[in-house]
Amino acid sequence: MGGHHTRKIAAGIVLLLVTAGALLGRSGAQNRTQSPSAFARQIAELSEKGGYFDTDNLISNEGSYLQVLPDLRRRHISGGAYIGVGPDQNFTYIAEVRPSVAFIIDIRRDNLLLHLLFKALFGLARTRVEYLSLLTGRPVPPDVDSWRTAPIARIADYIDKTPFEPAAIAALRTRVDDAIARIGVPLSKDDFETIDRFHRRFIADALLMRFQSLGRSPQMYYPTYRQMLVDTDADGHEGNFLAAEDAFQFVKNLQAKDLVIPVVGNVSGATAMTAIAKALERRGERMSVFYASNVEFYLFGEGTFDRFVENLARLPHNSSSVLIRSVFRYFGRTMPRPGDGSVSQVEPIERLLSETASGRIQRYGDLVSR
Repeated sequence: MGGHHTRKIAAGIVLLLVTAGALLGRSGAQNRTQSPSAFARQIAELSEKGGYFDTDNLISNEGSYLQVLPDLRRRHISGGAYIGVGPDQNFTYIAEVRPSVAFIIDIRRDNLLLHLLFKALFGLARTRVEYLSLLTGRPVPPDVDSWRTAPIARIADYIDKTPFEPAAIAALRTRVDDAIARIGVPLSKDDFETIDRFHRRFIADALLMRFQSLGRSPQMYYPTYRQMLVDTDADGHEGNFLAAEDAFQFVKNLQAKDLVIPVVGNVSGATAMTAIAKALERRGERMSVFYASNVEFYLFGEGTFDRFVENLARLPHNSSSVLIRSVFRYFGRTMPRPGDGSVSQVEPIERLLSETASGRIQRYGDLVSR
């Protein structure tokens, strides 16, 4: 789909808009002196120096991400604190678990900037159709309230069939940047330009967007954004946080209370995970879910998996706390669903800690083949 003629035209238009925006100086938000908010201070206290990862990570590449939802329900996983890595698939797990606080930790500072974009859009949008319209630069449909009960497929169809209006994008970007400035996280001109680039990518690709690794074309088994929105879980139920208005509103409310906190940090690093553990202790809160994506694969490659497990053990948890991971097809896994490129697993934290301590997990294959 990356070579689709329509996408090339849209991407070309967006490139022109980006260039024009850069020449015009775009938003006054970049030039505004920002006093750090309490939210910003919390991010700074928890974060450590960022690192590099060779993906844009604007959306997930895990076609299996919904398949664990029935397992979470059977285990009665709810409340507590949520910790996860990466982009907006976290919002789906948050909507399912309904935690009291969520931390999104990622080694890339760009992930913090992406989540500030999401946070601004949650603040500007009253409903999920408005959120998705703002994210993709589409005009918000008239009579927004009538869309509250619309199935997600109908909302996706609206986005697919509605072109963005190039003349309106500059005003939208200014509105979003102003909302980001009001969050109170001090950002540089380069930060705003990065956020602008991310938003314009959503506008250009819309629901055709796929996960992108730098210098490599997307794999065809990576789901499109549309596929992620309308997919169903292992019980056949739609599960994305935009599939139901109450799920969207829960995440929106948590965002409004500054309780979805993006943190720059390495999960096997020396400070960020420890800082999150101390923050949970101060709140008297336990961790209910840690969403790790396939980070463990990279940690084994770096020789830092044991440090991650040590950090995991420091987080307040109990016998019901779980880790969610994804395992990709190139490890020889049998895919439960045709077309999926990944398998998602739920594992009790205490089991992972115990089996690592006993020496049963020496390599990545030991971890994911049990």
